[in-house]
Amino acid sequence: MQNIFRSFSRAGIPVSPSMDPALAAAHMEPPASFNAGRVLYLSVLAVANAAVISIIAKGLLLLINLITNLSFYGKFSVEEATPLHNQLGWLVVLVPVIGAVIIGIMARYGSAAIRGHGIPEAMEQILVNKSKIKPIITFLKPLSAAISIGTGGPFGSEGPIIATGGALGSFIGQILRITATERKILLAAGAAAGMSCIFGSPLAAVILAIELLLFEFSPRSIIPVILGCITSAAFHHWFWGGAPVFILPDVPAAGNLALLMYSVIGIIIGLLAALITKAVYAIEDGFEKIPVHWMWWPAIGSVVVGLVGYYAPETLGVGYFNINNLLSANVTLHMLFVLSVMKFISWAFSLGSGTSGGTLAPLLTMGGALGILTAIILQAIFPSVVINPSVAALVGMAAMFAGAARALLTSVIFALETTGDADTLLPLVCACVASYFISFFLMKNTIMTEKIARRGIITPHTYKPDLLESVQVKEAMLPDIIMVSEENTIGELRQWMYENKLGAHSLAYPVVNANEELVGIVKTEDVLDPASPEQAAVTYITNTNALVVPEETSLRHAVDIMSGHQQDILPIVVADNHKHLLGVLDYRTVFAAYRHVKQGEETATRNISLKRQVMKILIRNGIINKHE
Repeated sequence: MQNIFRSFSRAGIPVSPSMDPALAAAHMEPPASFNAGRVLYLSVLAVANAAVISIIAKGLLLLINLITNLSFYGKFSVEEATPLHNQLGWLVVLVPVIGAVIIGIMARYGSAAIRGHGIPEAMEQILVNKSKIKPIITFLKPLSAAISIGTGGPFGSEGPIIATGGALGSFIGQILRITATERKILLAAGAAAGMSCIFGSPLAAVILAIELLLFEFSPRSIIPVILGCITSAAFHHWFWGGAPVFILPDVPAAGNLALLMYSVIGIIIGLLAALITKAVYAIEDGFEKIPVHWMWWPAIGSVVVGLVGYYAPETLGVGYFNINNLLSANVTLHMLFVLSVMKFISWAFSLGSGTSGGTLAPLLTMGGALGILTAIILQAIFPSVVINPSVAALVGMAAMFAGAARALLTSVIFALETTGDADTLLPLVCACVASYFISFFLMKNTIMTEKIARRGIITPHTYKPDLLESVQVKEAMLPDIIMVSEENTIGELRQWMYENKLGAHSLAYPVVNANEELVGIVKTEDVLDPASPEQAAVTYITNTNALVVPEETSLRHAVDIMSGHQQDILPIVVADNHKHLLGVLDYRTVFAAYRHVKQGEETATRNISLKRQVMKILIRNGIINKHE
């Protein structure tokens, strides 16, 4: 280290006695860690939120049944119902239109946020609005979804419940004094709890929250989400029993050739998932060009829903029974066509019109039908390979969601939890990985992120640790630094800066005493400030309460200190002697360290030279002479 001002410092310049206690103290801030009390607090809130959203989920299903019975059968009842057996004839076309008109009015005069899938809107609020969702969504989203599905909308109930759970968690986070990160955790916990309650799949719901909402994996976030999902799963068992949501007949373990065929199914489903995603957004773009107010778009899209529903009533409503029929392979070729092509047309136009709906159940239905259709073709080509149609339906469902939403782990675990059949694990992994692989190369964004990506919002796509966490400050600090003596005056320091043209060289300098022990830091702007008296000692403008960190501290923690306390430089000291200055950290050193680590990870290098290793072996065994 060099002390420029020691060379011309004047002895006898006193330091104000009132500063002695401050000069004797070293200020250090411990590394940030998870506050167990806050995690417990969030966990209690998440559990309470899960209980409320579970009750809302039950109420939503009853409301869907009520509206379905009123719309298609003219009776006031909450018994489980489906539009499949309606006797309305051509009038069935009007039912979705009426529901869509009501939804359009609700969106126009209530909140436009009820439009769309649900999960993309939650992702947007997390990324750009500190997880703040309008409280009215907690009421309008399930109501609009019940009207949409109850009047024949080709959606599942899980999407609106996920959106409602997230909105409720966000609402709780807005009325309490918590951080934006904690509010995000409550939002994700509420959304995951909604999915867990509908399907009884707590683990899949947790992974969904990680892959699509949290964008992190830490005890602070996972514990509340897990507890919320367990709570809502308990409500699922209370409401509907402990049996799997989807019934899969006993299937034999798949052989190697069968696994290969399921992988091929995954590849084909991945291609179709990319095509379906692009088609949905192409239809959405088409609605954007219609010269009428967006309030009427759902009504226009519902005309397609009604027409398709007239010819294929299986496409109307939730249609979870269709999934069970696919898993039991109790379907005809005509039905496979209906559940793949006709379902897609109905769903794509309805969702593209901006109505209130979701994606999961339709993707599962289409994926299951396409999985069986692909299996039939492969079975005809390779008759010696046994492809189980039920397993083909299951892997088609999971692969479709893995490819469209790019939620690989969620897709596999969801299929296992909702069927309770562990023998399908390997086929699921093969198909979902294949679909995910294809989707990654064919789509820049997913069906969940394309909408917000078009608004310029970038969603995280990696979950790697912070690069700055892996670097210690002693590796990044400037060891050759300029130190200022406490004996110098402000005028001397100012004149030196002018002479050496260092006004913008550094934002601050460390101040030391005669023994080169750290006293504090002085800002360049304070030195150059005309209001600072020239004859006063540097200690007059020295920050003696500046924080310091020991040399073993992570660069991440150091940056947090500099940012949180608006400290231009951060002195690095010996761990057991906080006065012994080793170096300083500034923004330039942080950038340089980050660039060095980034380049080290991404620069391709060859660490082992095969040619050199062969030469060493030949020389060691005397085959060739070392000096040749």
